[in-house]
Amino acid sequence: MENIIPKVREFKNEEVVTYSKDSLEYKSLMAEYERMENDFIEIPLVIGGEKIYTGITKECTVPHDNKKIIAKYHLASKKEARMAIESALNARKKWSKLAWDERVSIFMRAATLASGPWRNRLNASTMLGQSKTYKQAEIDSAAELIDFFKSGVYLLCKMYSEQPISTETTWNRQSYRPLEGFIFAVSPFNFTSICANLPSAPAMAGNVAIWKPSTSSAIYSNYVVYQLLEEAGLPAGVINFVPGNSSEIGDVILKDRNLAGIHFTGSTPTFQKMFKTIGENIENYKTFPRLVGETGGKNYVIAHKTADIKLLARGLRDGAFEYQGQKCSAASRAYIPKGIWDNLKEALFEDMKKVTVGSVKEYDTFMGAVIDQKAFDNITGYIKYAKDADDAKIIYGGNFSDEKGYFIEPTIILTDNPKFKTMEEEIFGPVLTVYLYEDDKFEEILYLADETSIYGLTGAIYAEDRYAIAKANDILENSAGNFYINIRPTGAVVGQQPFGGARLSGTNDKAGAMNNMMRWVSPRVVKEEFTK
Repeated sequence: MENIIPKVREFKNEEVVTYSKDSLEYKSLMAEYERMENDFIEIPLVIGGEKIYTGITKECTVPHDNKKIIAKYHLASKKEARMAIESALNARKKWSKLAWDERVSIFMRAATLASGPWRNRLNASTMLGQSKTYKQAEIDSAAELIDFFKSGVYLLCKMYSEQPISTETTWNRQSYRPLEGFIFAVSPFNFTSICANLPSAPAMAGNVAIWKPSTSSAIYSNYVVYQLLEEAGLPAGVINFVPGNSSEIGDVILKDRNLAGIHFTGSTPTFQKMFKTIGENIENYKTFPRLVGETGGKNYVIAHKTADIKLLARGLRDGAFEYQGQKCSAASRAYIPKGIWDNLKEALFEDMKKVTVGSVKEYDTFMGAVIDQKAFDNITGYIKYAKDADDAKIIYGGNFSDEKGYFIEPTIILTDNPKFKTMEEEIFGPVLTVYLYEDDKFEEILYLADETSIYGLTGAIYAEDRYAIAKANDILENSAGNFYINIRPTGAVVGQQPFGGARLSGTNDKAGAMNNMMRWVSPRVVKEEFTK
């Protein structure tokens, strides 16, 4: 064994490629998009390094071209779920004992590959499978994915370096063991980087994982991520790629006595169900499973009468409608003083003229399609509800069609009911609801916004008055795990704004931060006495 204490470079965020229309970078990206669009693939399970084709399949369709099938993927049954558990536990015997620098070298290489030869493939697959524009894909599947890998390595080095105090006659040291068992990583459809991080963060710390990607077209980019990790040298069985329906494989995995933790991003009801299943089986586990989850949000923007109008308008547009509002952090409700509404409305509508909806193949597209038919039906149901309501009206957009793709116009609803359905319920689509309040009722609105939602993920305040900002910061303390001042409540950057919320938005373990990494280790303290 080598006697070394490796140094890791200070973490630095990946530079985002801007992709001007005539640049070689953009042309190269779109060439890869075209290649992948016309290259039908079959996506297997990968268990213990072996590709498994179960014959139970679903299709990956392109959301903005919903007759276009780019892949089919195989689904696990209970049998494959058990195989994955066995594979993970077998892999753990070697992986958990591997020196930490050997482990993280794999993810450092994955970050380097993602930054270079794999960048176009990661971005193109995300554009195709999740209908992200080149801009949104670059931020997600390239820059943030690389950031998660690099920051994870840096955080581990920092964590391992934290040691207890010793005395002249005793030596105290602390090791950070991986958890006993396996991690169940359940990923969402909307961020390729999050999907990559959910199994990878625990794996860096010496754990093994079963990765269940979202059963949507997002599995397309997720499989590219898995292939990236394989090329980077990830040993067989450390992360097992197991697409499957929760109803089929969920109980097998969740009730296994070797379950050591869950790393989850998705809906609140799903996480609650997982919590309940574990609670009902708590006496059967080898250890208390670590439950880490980021779930729903009903994120707000609150304007004070001193708000900068142009800044606020841009924040509402980008916060509500980037990536079709399918961000956990997307702005969904806004509280605006009546005194600034006319000027704000004019500025907002002017900005909204630049929001084009269509295929992400087009350079100038601002919004692509929502992810699938189920999402389309759910979101348009809220729009139809608003159209029929007596206490609300649609003042912008409101049209939709699933004939070519799952396209929904950016929709702004104005209501005089602060408890209107779309002010309270998570929609996860391009719908923003605005409530106007009397200018002198700012403090009351802060309390109203705080009590309106069961969630506590993100929120933003726009004001030039520092006293107003301070008051909002105080009253809204528990309403958001990520709070923004004079900027939209979206766009958290790894290492800069550790992301996560409380209440029913999750366990607030802050993805990409030490809080999260600590959840995947079990500290062990050794005290050695030198005197007799």
